[in-house]
Amino acid sequence: MIHIVFQQDDVQLLNEAIKLDETLQGEVFEIKDEWGVGPIKELDTDEGWAARQNWWREMLIGSPYGEKLVGTFDDRETVKSIKEKLDADESLEAWIWMGQNQHDVTGYYWLMPQLRSYQGRVMILYLNNLPFINEKGQLFYPWFVHDILPKEVVKAKKLARPITLSEFEVDPDEWKKLSDENATVRILEGGKKIIAKEESFYDSEILKNITTDWQKATRVLSNTLHRMKIKTGDVFLMWRMKQLISAGKIETMGNVDGGWKEFDVRKAGSPSENVEANNEAVNNQ
Repeated sequence: MIHIVFQQDDVQLLNEAIKLDETLQGEVFEIKDEWGVGPIKELDTDEGWAARQNWWREMLIGSPYGEKLVGTFDDRETVKSIKEKLDADESLEAWIWMGQNQHDVTGYYWLMPQLRSYQGRVMILYLNNLPFINEKGQLFYPWFVHDILPKEVVKAKKLARPITLSEFEVDPDEWKKLSDENATVRILEGGKKIIAKEESFYDSEILKNITTDWQKATRVLSNTLHRMKIKTGDVFLMWRMKQLISAGKIETMGNVDGGWKEFDVRKAGSPSENVEANNEAVNNQ
């Protein structure tokens, strides 16, 4: 078998699980892009793919990852490698591991049209509303595949089932619908239902963590990521924070055009403070 996951931490988890259960032995492939945000129209064309890459370059300006991250991987090449493996060995199965989140589910929808010809050999393990045991021995419902323990992965393999012919007929149409909508934000409403949202969808989550006191922008970002129920990536959230700054909803101190750590934020309209007090607040963080 080969394994297909949608997040880097899932790769590590699967490799740890393979050490516990040799029957899971197989190469782990990661689809790296975050299909829950950004343009996805006509990605089967060079123009559509370039438009998405350019969008990511804009998002990555000033980030610790750098604009050069774009182009360091190509999920199309990953799929090509997967198909070459399946073509070379007709007994090989591809196991798709998917958590209950829009990152994984949108990745699944992007993948489906490309694996249609392998129906019967593609398995799905969808951790949808399924309880697992955490390291404290408590039941919980994972958001991501990597939320579960390696020993729980060994148990989860029993959930693997073939993707049906009906799913291979219907799910590629779902990706086409999402592509035609071309919304900036997509979220998981339940099951495998992805719905489109406006680009400001996560703004309220950011504003919940903005106070009248100065805070490092990275602290607000970290708190937002930790507290929000519907998760998204740090790059998109920081871009939205900067959009809120441009809209006058957040005040700043420092160099917003520099790195993420180079400016502080607070709620717009907060009581003014003198420069000495501002500096003291920054030094105390």
